[in-house]
Amino acid sequence: MAHHFEIRKNKGGEYVAYFKYNSETMFWTEGYSSKTSARNAIDSICKNGPGAPVHDNSDE
Repeated sequence: MAHHFEIRKNKGGEYVAYFKYNSETMFWTEGYSSKTSARNAIDSICKNGPGAPVHDNSDE
């Protein structure tokens, strides 16, 4: 599979969900105190992300 989510602990002991594509980290979530919260963040991204609009705020 080329893309996947990965949950890891950061240096502060919090759980962080990473989205990876071809082993490269594309984005990550904030740190959560429980693994369940990190999994809930992944569920939210999967549910709400596909239909989210794109806001281009660049100066180009």
